[in-house]
Amino acid sequence: MRLYLTALNPTGSVLDGFLPAAAALGWDVTILTDRPERYPEHEAIATDVRDPRAMIDTIIGHHPPDVIFSDSDHIQAETALVAEYFGLPGKDWRACATAKNKSLMRRRLAAVEPVRSVRLPPGTAPPADLPYPVVVKPALGVASEDVFLVRDEAELADAIADIRTRRPDDVLVAEEYLEGPLYTLETLGDGHATWILGGFRTTLGPLPRFIEERLDWSPERPRGHLRHLATALATVGVGFGACHTEYVATERGPRIIEINYRLIGDDCGFLLADLLGVPVFEWILRVHAGEPLSALLPQATTGPGRSFATPPALRRDGVHGTALSLVAGESGVITSAPPAVAGERRGDVRLWHRPLRAAGDRITVTGTNRDYLGIVRAIGPDRASVDTALASFCADHPWVIA
Repeated sequence: MRLYLTALNPTGSVLDGFLPAAAALGWDVTILTDRPERYPEHEAIATDVRDPRAMIDTIIGHHPPDVIFSDSDHIQAETALVAEYFGLPGKDWRACATAKNKSLMRRRLAAVEPVRSVRLPPGTAPPADLPYPVVVKPALGVASEDVFLVRDEAELADAIADIRTRRPDDVLVAEEYLEGPLYTLETLGDGHATWILGGFRTTLGPLPRFIEERLDWSPERPRGHLRHLATALATVGVGFGACHTEYVATERGPRIIEINYRLIGDDCGFLLADLLGVPVFEWILRVHAGEPLSALLPQATTGPGRSFATPPALRRDGVHGTALSLVAGESGVITSAPPAVAGERRGDVRLWHRPLRAAGDRITVTGTNRDYLGIVRAIGPDRASVDTALASFCADHPWVIA
């Protein structure tokens, strides 16, 4: 079985998740990337992965493909087009393009959930009737970069001018601020049925920025939320492979913030796999190889007519998981960095730490997810024990910036 994995920068999910999963399945792997030097231990071919024609040409000159897959935010549509060209299972490229572009997503969802949103190409002035406060952000943005909450026309003008210094040619989106608790929904589909794997409650840093500082396991959802999310995802065309959806539980009901048509990142994919006790990374690859969900967990059943639900075999009680992002509070040079930790025991809690920076690195605080120093994930019997273990770990292993 030959897997072509398309990628840009290496991520933890790829290096420690999908590549080991492919090895466990006994697959041969070829990485198509514009940065082959970043994958020295794997067969990596230099390719313009933002151009489907270039990827098709590379594959035709190499080995015949059996699976074509990407976990990258940026090249889902391109990868889907390549899979379609070779007649292999994959996502609908239109759904990938719609999910990635926040302006397209809002247009597609307009009939499902009313959220006031306007598209702002370069040189376009925002309309006068926006329902302040609003959030302004790049239509194709990631990692909370250049996302601001603004409270009036003057703040919006200042925010747009600031963003344009870094993104002069990007389309921006200004939309009403959705107030309420922020959740994620993690799903896996085979094109016919969709499993709800679980979800998290997200804690953000202080406004007006939107840094994700902590995610806590929160798998239960009101039935009304699930009906709405099922309809919304179907409207966009999402139904194959992994999907990470972020939404706010507003007073008017759930409202989607963004649809990331890939596995959840920032080490939460590993947290999800450990919480469920199943090989999530292997499952995603097997779906892309054409296996139905029923082959992944034969004892799982969602019941007649329930194709968007959590299989009983995946329900987990008496367990809590947290992913804590360690965020730089100031700019400077890292003088002390904690080591990587894998499965350390602190009482009834297991802990993992992935450093994202190293001693000697210079940090410039940006107010985005790029300010992460490391990610600690923990699993224990309840939130209190997890909180105690996290506090103890952070006290014992501080990041020091001078």
